[in-house]
Amino acid sequence: MTALPTTVVRAGRRRSRRAGGVTSRVGGIAAHIAAVVVLVVMLFPVYWAVSTSFKRGLDMNRITPLWFPIPGTLQHYRDAWHKEFFLSSLKNSAIVVASVVVISIAVAFLAAIAIARTRFRGRKAYIVLIMGIQMIPQIALILPLFVMLSYVHKQNTVVGLTFTYLAFILPFSIWTLRGFVANIPVDLEEAAMIDGCSRPGAFLRVTFPLIAPGLVATAIFAFIQSFNEFLFAYVIMQDNNKWTASVWLESFLTQQQIDWGGLMAGATMLSIPIVIGFLLVQRYVAVGLTAGAVKG
Repeated sequence: MTALPTTVVRAGRRRSRRAGGVTSRVGGIAAHIAAVVVLVVMLFPVYWAVSTSFKRGLDMNRITPLWFPIPGTLQHYRDAWHKEFFLSSLKNSAIVVASVVVISIAVAFLAAIAIARTRFRGRKAYIVLIMGIQMIPQIALILPLFVMLSYVHKQNTVVGLTFTYLAFILPFSIWTLRGFVANIPVDLEEAAMIDGCSRPGAFLRVTFPLIAPGLVATAIFAFIQSFNEFLFAYVIMQDNNKWTASVWLESFLTQQQIDWGGLMAGATMLSIPIVIGFLLVQRYVAVGLTAGAVKG
């Protein structure tokens, strides 16, 4: 009497497992298709910019798009390289980016240690303030910042632009490094001190190597943000010889026409340092951003 119901139950379980397997496979296929679509949408503008930089003038103005620049030309790269203010804009960007990265890492590192390892009055309010600053739209602060820089005679200077970038990059850097430092147990330093290390020695030998991936991730973030930023640099740096690289690209746009070939060639050349730098430290970036977001 019990054999039939048992058989029915087993058959029902097998059917449910098959249905679950089919559902999971369909879901996996859908996820892969969605990932491919997102990847194509993200990479197509990059491909179009690079391919346009190799196209001849007639090919860029065709009604039917030319997907592959064959035959191509390097004339746009030569024109962009010899374009006025290119080298000076690279020098200005290098100075600003290097200053922002070094200062932001040093300040954010010390601030993150203070917030993560010490308890002081107003600590929570300070953390909330850091998060709140990141929510303020940057465009709303252009005029106040320009007035402040003009008052201290720092508009149209590398120093003024550097401190402007620091005001927006430091909050995120502190927040990221804070989570990273908080994930490292204090017991590791205490054990090293018991073994004979001084506090600075324990920090340098034990804690600092564990924080290094977070420092690399934060440095890459500061580098990309300060190198790519356009709006503040466009408003603050008014003289042509004070342009940064991103503002220099705007010189390809005139009232008469847009030099698409030169613009895309210049953008491609300026993207090379970012791509190379990211490829060299990509494993540290992934580890640093993930670890920094785990504990707050």
